[in-house]
Amino acid sequence: MVTDLHHFLDLPPDTPGPARRLAEHLGNIVRAATSGDAGTAWESALPCRRRPANRACPGRMIVLRTQSGAPIRWQCSVCDDTGAISNWEDSPFDLRRRGLTVAEPANDIVIANEIAAALRDLQLLDPDCERLVFCIRAQHHGAVMSATDEDLDELIGAVAAEANHETNRRRQQRLDAAFDALNNAAADGR
Repeated sequence: MVTDLHHFLDLPPDTPGPARRLAEHLGNIVRAATSGDAGTAWESALPCRRRPANRACPGRMIVLRTQSGAPIRWQCSVCDDTGAISNWEDSPFDLRRRGLTVAEPANDIVIANEIAAALRDLQLLDPDCERLVFCIRAQHHGAVMSATDEDLDELIGAVAAEANHETNRRRQQRLDAAFDALNNAAADGR
């Protein structure tokens, strides 16, 4: 699938559900590809959207961003779904750092795929927390988030704030589970 991301920005309210879900999937691929380093393909925690034989594909998206201006390449780690996304620069999904930052030592935190999915659904994240969430890498039976203590504390605060204001009980339970998992990881790392 070769995609121009501009075609999926600012969709009208009456856009059919499948087109909205495709736009969300492509936006998440751009977020993942721009949250990590350029020039290296890596397996993100984003699930494949295909459903061969009406079953969810167990694969994860492998993303590659080579340089600014070049399309982002993606492929599923299991099925043959592949594609390229162009015109992603400076879109709302572009999470590249805008300035220089000092690298701090990070801890690898193993989380369940359900927790990674709940973190991707957070609505009110600052760019640093959003970059942290979309840089989560796939692992055999879960996902790995690489975070500094400060980044983890900030993400825990964002999860708590959103969980406290959530009116949907199921979503609040997912956010509470994410909060508990992150809090336990922070306590174990200290």
